[in-house]
Amino acid sequence: MSTLGDEAPDIPFQAIIEQSLAGIYIMQDERFVYSNATWAAMVGYTPQELENKTLRDLVAPDMYETVLHRYYQRLNGEVPSLRFVTRGLHRDGHVVHIEIHGSRMMFRGRPAVGGVGIDVSERMVRDAELQRSREQLQQLTAYTNQKLEEQRLTFARDVHDMLGGMLTALKMDVTRIARRVDTGELRELTDGALGLTQNIIETVKAISESLRPSALDHAGLVVAIARDLEEFTARSGVQHALTGEEAPLRLSPRRAIAVYRIFHEGLTNVARHAQAQRVEVTLSEHDDWFVMSLRDDGRGFLPSTLAPGCLGLLSMAERARATGGELTIDSAAGQGTQLVLKVPLL
Repeated sequence: MSTLGDEAPDIPFQAIIEQSLAGIYIMQDERFVYSNATWAAMVGYTPQELENKTLRDLVAPDMYETVLHRYYQRLNGEVPSLRFVTRGLHRDGHVVHIEIHGSRMMFRGRPAVGGVGIDVSERMVRDAELQRSREQLQQLTAYTNQKLEEQRLTFARDVHDMLGGMLTALKMDVTRIARRVDTGELRELTDGALGLTQNIIETVKAISESLRPSALDHAGLVVAIARDLEEFTARSGVQHALTGEEAPLRLSPRRAIAVYRIFHEGLTNVARHAQAQRVEVTLSEHDDWFVMSLRDDGRGFLPSTLAPGCLGLLSMAERARATGGELTIDSAAGQGTQLVLKVPLL
């Protein structure tokens, strides 16, 4: 096999090329006319054995036409250079993933293609394993969210129906006792028990609503959002505006719940961090998408300043992804924050 030294014996870096950790090759007439030991070893040959081997000999069959086309793109000067990953065939038959960066050159007075290659098989395996892990984590997160939502619904119903029913019965009994007591310490005790029972009933209702808003199941997403905004303003003093509430929304129950949870988390973040004076929520449909925008006029933030593992933002993004949607957050210091959620319609 010809070596670079045959063409230019005075090349001072010949030894470096021969011992390079990167594979170096030259192809001419679709054949390998030079390779260093590293390149040849990637596919299980010596440089001498690799002499005159063709692309068809060394490239996986399903990649051959693509690699051949890229070879001629560079040889004919259509592109100056190309960088890509291909699947090579090792001498023993297994596939080797090689990242190639090659360009047109002159060799023995004629056009050729030369370049370098790196065996990235281990990296490809790690990348594939990482992708599988991400997919499994996303599936686990979606499953966890689904089960959590089911448990919330069950707990909310049990708290409201069973515990609420028992407390209502208790209140009725205390009321009956109070009617039979006119004065004295016993009347004070029954009045106190009656007031305490009513407070517990209201607390139970609040717990049930926090687990699963009844408006979400009985009146729909828009009513639940409007109710939460009213309560938010009453509690925090932050004014709000809701636009688009008159339009019926074509969302499946699963997606409506996801939208509500993302909205609620966004509103919670405004209350905790934004120091806002006003919140604007817009609901709309565009083509085949439901779009919700939540904007505040608060202090905003720089994404780079967020602490690693901001679970609230991660939770919202994952809920959006699980519904086939997408979530974007635009914020800058002193300019407020806007959250935009897009979810596919039915």
